[in-house]
Amino acid sequence: MFERFTVILHLLMEQEQKLKIEEDIVKMLKTVYDPELPVDVYSLGLIYKIDLNDDGHVDIDMTLTAPNCPIADFIFEDVRQKVESVDGVTSATINLVFEPEWDPRMMTDEAKLEMGMM
Repeated sequence: MFERFTVILHLLMEQEQKLKIEEDIVKMLKTVYDPELPVDVYSLGLIYKIDLNDDGHVDIDMTLTAPNCPIADFIFEDVRQKVESVDGVTSATINLVFEPEWDPRMMTDEAKLEMGMM
C-alpha cells in the first residue's frame, strides 16, 4: 500500500512540476514582443500550442499577424531562446503554422485594450 501511495505522490509531483514549467513558459512568452506592436506574442494570440514533453523538450506552434512579416526570424529566435532559458526546458522547436489564420479576435482583452480596439 505504501509503495502505491509513493508512486501516486511521485506522479502528482511530476504533474505539478510540469504545470509550473508550462506556467513559466507562458510568463516568458509574455516578454516577447513584435517590435512593430506594443503587445506580446502570447497576448496577441500568436501562440497556438505549447507541448512540453517529459524530457523537457517543448514544441510550440505559432503564427504571425501577417504571412510576409519581415521580422519573423527575429521573433522566432527570440521565442526559442527565451523558452529554452526556462528552468526544466531542455530544448524548444518553434513551428510556423498558418492554420487557423490569425485574426484580431484571438487577442486577449488586455491586448485589445492596449491596441485601442476596446
